[in-house]
Amino acid sequence: MTDATDAAEAPAKTRNKALPLGLAAALVLGGGGFYATYSGLIGAPAASPPPAQGHTAEARFAYLPLDPIIVNIGLRDQARLLRFSAELEVAPDHLAEVSRLRPRILDVLNTYLRALEMHELEEPAAMIRLRSQMLRRVQIVTGAGRVNDLLVIEFVFN
Repeated sequence: MTDATDAAEAPAKTRNKALPLGLAAALVLGGGGFYATYSGLIGAPAASPPPAQGHTAEARFAYLPLDPIIVNIGLRDQARLLRFSAELEVAPDHLAEVSRLRPRILDVLNTYLRALEMHELEEPAAMIRLRSQMLRRVQIVTGAGRVNDLLVIEFVFN
């Protein structure tokens, strides 16, 4: 009877040792896979070759600086000055066209800024709203696809 008892205990011991070894192997392989992916050994995009010397990558946009604008905001008794300057992000092939429209762009921005009231400028999210409103007005003046963005360089109250 002793032989039968020993035979039943042998598979149980083997099964108890296999589970921790399997878990350890899974952790080691998982950690190794994570490290290889995280460090870029596996799954990294192919690096593009550096450009040849003397050749530069074609610019996808150009910047057109606008003249600073100074406007009075508020009633005459409580008027404050706003100094605003910006640059336009323009598609390079439309730079000359947009540059010729600079006086009209400045007129639209000046008119818009002059129409603002103090409480509109004091809101926490005012800059985001003002920037999008001014960009939309500039895009209407210049035409679709010419101006990608309006970058606010200076926005100062006195």
